[in-house]
Amino acid sequence: MEEDTDFRVRFSSLCFITDHVGFHGTIKSSPSDFVVTEIDEQGQLVNKATNEWISKVLHEPNNFAKKTKLDFQNLSFKEGSNQEVNIVTGCSYDDQNLTDIKTDESASEKEVMEKNDGTSKGKEEKVDVLGNLLDEKTNELLNHFACDIKEKWNSKTELIGSSPEFSLGRILDKNQRAILHSAVRQKFPFLITVGKNSEIVVKPNLEYKELCHLVSEEEAFDFFKYLDAKKENSKFTFKPDTNKDHRKAVHHFVNKKFGNLVETKSFPELSYNAGNPNVAITVRFREKTHKHRKRSLFECRDQKVIYTGEELMVHQRIVWRYWDIYKSKNKEKDQAFTLRKENLEMFEALGFLAIKLGVIPSDFSYAGLKDKKAITYQAMVVRKVTPERLKNIEKEIEKKRMNVFNIRSVDDSLRLGQLKGNHFDITIRNLRNQINDSSNLRERILEAIENVKNKGFVNYYGPQRFGMGRKVHTDQIGLALLKSEMVEAVKLFLTPEDLDDPVNRAKKYFLQTEDAKGTLSLMPEFKVRERALLESLHRFGMTEEGCIQAWFSFPHSMRIFYVHAYSSKIWNEAVSYRFATYGSRVVEGDLVSLDEDVDDEHFTNSKVHLVTEEEESANTYAIHQVVLPVLGYNIQYPKNKIGQWYQEILSRDGLQTCRFKVPTLKLNVPGCYRQILKHPRNVSYQLMEEHETDVKTEGSHVDEATLSLLISFDLDASCYATVCLREIMKHDF
Repeated sequence: MEEDTDFRVRFSSLCFITDHVGFHGTIKSSPSDFVVTEIDEQGQLVNKATNEWISKVLHEPNNFAKKTKLDFQNLSFKEGSNQEVNIVTGCSYDDQNLTDIKTDESASEKEVMEKNDGTSKGKEEKVDVLGNLLDEKTNELLNHFACDIKEKWNSKTELIGSSPEFSLGRILDKNQRAILHSAVRQKFPFLITVGKNSEIVVKPNLEYKELCHLVSEEEAFDFFKYLDAKKENSKFTFKPDTNKDHRKAVHHFVNKKFGNLVETKSFPELSYNAGNPNVAITVRFREKTHKHRKRSLFECRDQKVIYTGEELMVHQRIVWRYWDIYKSKNKEKDQAFTLRKENLEMFEALGFLAIKLGVIPSDFSYAGLKDKKAITYQAMVVRKVTPERLKNIEKEIEKKRMNVFNIRSVDDSLRLGQLKGNHFDITIRNLRNQINDSSNLRERILEAIENVKNKGFVNYYGPQRFGMGRKVHTDQIGLALLKSEMVEAVKLFLTPEDLDDPVNRAKKYFLQTEDAKGTLSLMPEFKVRERALLESLHRFGMTEEGCIQAWFSFPHSMRIFYVHAYSSKIWNEAVSYRFATYGSRVVEGDLVSLDEDVDDEHFTNSKVHLVTEEEESANTYAIHQVVLPVLGYNIQYPKNKIGQWYQEILSRDGLQTCRFKVPTLKLNVPGCYRQILKHPRNVSYQLMEEHETDVKTEGSHVDEATLSLLISFDLDASCYATVCLREIMKHDF
């Protein structure tokens, strides 16, 4: 196969949108010069271990089947103390309206606190649970919402219209949602929380307000905290009351609202006036709530029962059977974690993790692909693995420059594009002027950065999307798959480069012999994808059907990656043609986005508008609103020269009748729309001098200072930092 000699031409021919001169420099001198950190859908960097203590509590081994419930009610108080605790930060109520609540901590809770801080002196460390779970702004807004509700109630103002709501946002992790529900209700019993598709919404607790008409607010506050804590065998007692009718009203309220959960009884005080008894209402959880629950194995073990020899054997078999069922159910949990990798291709990293965990690569899901020559942090989810198994492979994967942390159980896998973007910390070394440019280098650099901050950059797919091979690129494999040329696609995948190393020697042997078994013996173990493909070819043969089966050795995300690479290449060519034809004008027949806040490629056709002649004349739209379609079966094309260009390209590549579906590989490509311009966000930068000593002659030294640029910025999902840097530097890498 002939070498693709136009590899560099494909990217050097791409256009620029800004007009500054730029400068030269070296990126990726080492992986640590290029650090990529994923930004999740909540806008948080995935390498921040903010919930590490939660994960630890959730995944500690706990009494087999009995699940530990976190008790937030007493987490920050000392046993036997009458310490006053403010309910809502920043709110100030008078005594009548319950500014402070007095509460006691149980002895067992004290022991837990003492274990945690390693002391038995009775000292406490106040834990702000919501502060650990929510970002600072959301926590502050929640406090203000709580204040507003209390102030309206205290001023006797009725809540007009529908009940006010406050959203805490989407929390994807089921365990964290449960903790957050409980934490809010424990801190603010006058509020309730409701789940809506992973979103937590906070509302006023109208039952709390109703109870406040019958008892003091202090009692109502403590009662709802008691209900939410659900402590087994615990009781709650209202203040003694001599008014029988009033006690009857309290009984009626509690049983009407919570009768399926608790029961109430009245008990006279030990010293009371027989003519006018002082009676207190005690509430306890109904026995039937716990009566038929499954007992843990510890409880079964501790129960004192005498068995005959035969009964004991039967009993032991039953116990161990339940233990096996428990283990099998728990190991099916999906585990989310953050993956840190250094100078490692992502699919190679997944293959290595799969081998060590005893799963297959398709058991992993992720939101986006990351660079090889870099240090990257990204969210991952793996199926059918326990947290312990992930932790047990830490030392082995460190040898491959990988780490996993922030491990936690989740309900759902990740999907491609399920992120807000990426944060980049980049060092560009050996800065120098462009050829024949004698201007001040520092001024050139600052001018370039500010220009791109203001005007943006052409939103090309970066070269890493297409692979760095000289002979074959991923888009060529994708085109073969779209044309259902399965054997050709396999040969392209196994085409060697002109390098004399074990991998390329194995590939060369395969193309010469088509001997999959012999190639397997030559292919290094770490080339997981190649070996998976070869194993399938050895089993099914180098036929059309055999190659189809071989492609199924790759997970779906990897198969469709090659098709997306072809679509990406055509989009790059299309946007270059668009600027060459129309420049920065928005013209009739262009497609524009009607959604100003879009930060990804998930446009629907209803959000895309075809520019009319009148709108072109009136300059209704700006260039940053223009989008171009990424090939697929559910997109429309521009109604101008760009649309004609698309049809010519599809004809050139033999895809005139392509429906962008490959049923034999279960690939469906609906397509999408991509903005032609993007802007970096949160840009910060710093110039740094690096001194190098050059020995000119014996005994004489000359210090030469070279400039380096440290630059950080955020980009939306599916945007490439190398493309942004290309626009800044006016330099192809």
